[in-house]
Amino acid sequence: MPATEQIYGTGRRKSAIARVWLSQGEGSITINGRDFKEYLGRPVLEILVKSPLVHLGYEGRYDIKATAKGGGITGQAGAIRLGIARALLSIDEELRKDLRSAGFLTRDARVKESKKYGRKKARRGFQFVKR
Repeated sequence: MPATEQIYGTGRRKSAIARVWLSQGEGSITINGRDFKEYLGRPVLEILVKSPLVHLGYEGRYDIKATAKGGGITGQAGAIRLGIARALLSIDEELRKDLRSAGFLTRDARVKESKKYGRKKARRGFQFVKR
């Protein structure tokens, strides 16, 4: 991979979409133009975002620039994780087995169920009084 080449990966979770670019560097991660620790705010989410790199031992090898939109912070962190894993896969296809077994390539398809008419929420009905 040449020094200026950027590898792209897309990740989605719930209603969040993340576009991730990997380039060789010293391991800085920026999300929407801000440092990822400042953007995410919770150590658990920082670990979640870095997990594919840590699992493969690539921590500190790539600079990551991500743009995330939609959903909440947790959904965006999950989308960025998937984007990083897919970008790593486009660098080296032989990582697929390792990433797949660790669950980094699985798209978490759980989304909020839509509200139904005649009901208060998706499944909860209105309170019933017999009188």
